[in-house]
Amino acid sequence: MACIVPPPPLCQTEDLGSENLQKLAKQLQFYKPPKAADKVEENVELDINEEPCYVKMRERRAAVLICLFEGPEGELRVILTRRSMNLASHPGDVALPGGKMEEGDEDESATALREAMEEIGLDSSLVQVVAKLEIFLSQHLLTVVPVIGLVSRIEDFKPLLNTDEVEAIFDVPLDMFLKKENHRYEEREWSGWKYVVHHFDFESEQGEFLIWGLTASILIRAASVIYQQSPFFQAHLPDFQTLQKALHTVDYSVA
Repeated sequence: MACIVPPPPLCQTEDLGSENLQKLAKQLQFYKPPKAADKVEENVELDINEEPCYVKMRERRAAVLICLFEGPEGELRVILTRRSMNLASHPGDVALPGGKMEEGDEDESATALREAMEEIGLDSSLVQVVAKLEIFLSQHLLTVVPVIGLVSRIEDFKPLLNTDEVEAIFDVPLDMFLKKENHRYEEREWSGWKYVVHHFDFESEQGEFLIWGLTASILIRAASVIYQQSPFFQAHLPDFQTLQKALHTVDYSVA
């Protein structure tokens, strides 16, 4: 039997205060991620006959929070972190707040909000979740669901970093992920297939940061959906996400 997960309740856009954030919330309220296919291949290791499929999906799923707020000039900005050098995986990499789903998490939104609180002290009461993007795959084929959340009272956010996991917190303009400036890419190979990895260089008073890989791909997609336009840069090869969607017959939508 197929899983049926009830849709999230409609967000209260009037709570966002800012007219721009209200418009964005209304735009994203009925966003539906595109579907790549209707079937799941065996190599994705989701066996819906063994136990409820949502349980199996939970074991392999993570979520990240695309936390957006308005900058001083009304521009959309997104909160990012630099992972601690003490972590076993991806030490020092730039990332969105997030992590794997845990048993007590109701859904991906709950996971993303819980992780943001644990990592950077972002109180979930400040965040209005408005949409989820399609599933992304890490290079270890862990499914990652990006959750878009809006913060209207960014001045109320007082970062409290979990230094075991996070070394720094900073924010960047979302539209930078559509521009050629500060963008470059490198070619890589996975199981004999060539693909590109996007890199974005960002410099601020806090230092220099490299945003790349899965985080860059997620933010390119988020910017494309929110600004309703394609990036101004092109590559002659697919990125890792496009490659995986071509190789695996997976439904990349989010229930």
